[in-house]
Amino acid sequence: MAVVVFKQLSVFLENKPGVLQRLCESFSKEKINIQAFSVSDTVDHAVVRMVVANPVKAIHLLEQHGVLVVETDVLGLRLSDKPGVLAKVAERLAKSKVNIEYAYGTAGGGGKSLVVMRVNDTEKARKVLAR
Repeated sequence: MAVVVFKQLSVFLENKPGVLQRLCESFSKEKINIQAFSVSDTVDHAVVRMVVANPVKAIHLLEQHGVLVVETDVLGLRLSDKPGVLAKVAERLAKSKVNIEYAYGTAGGGGKSLVVMRVNDTEKARKVLAR
């Protein structure tokens, strides 16, 4: 299992048609690759959490457009795409008293998946999972 610490960007957008499309298009024009993302809605806003290839460039672009963005350290885990693998990760973290606050992920080709996790102690989790 590969464990990496990523900079995640949380972006607060209006929750209406076309807003996410404009964000993605502006990243595309600037050649900023979105590696993982999730969207959760609230009553009047959406929270878009994303890991991008160039977070510094992305933050500057978002701030130029007056978009609120928060940067957070998260774990990026490259896992085998098989039953039980995520359960073992969660078990190791639980035994070490590391809480998973939220997670999102993808199952990609080649038998690997990417899981992004926000935990209460990033460095401790990284060490526990790197063993």
